[in-house]
Amino acid sequence: MLPGRGAFVLAFSAVVVAGVLGGIIGFGIVDVTSDSGAFTFVGALVGALVGAVGVGVVAVLVLRAMSEWKRQAR
Repeated sequence: MLPGRGAFVLAFSAVVVAGVLGGIIGFGIVDVTSDSGAFTFVGALVGALVGAVGVGVVAVLVLRAMSEWKRQAR
């Protein structure tokens, strides 16, 4: 009753891409507002975590919905 392997691969790649993009956004925001290199690193790390966790939650909900739809179809 689980979604296919392609759905899991797509969800994982979406989380990775969101983490990278969140890190880039966090780096850019902190780099513009601060002169410290440590704060820039922390901003990139926080941005990456927020992006990855947010998309991870959505991916889990989508995968659960897909398994529920497959269960109702049978």
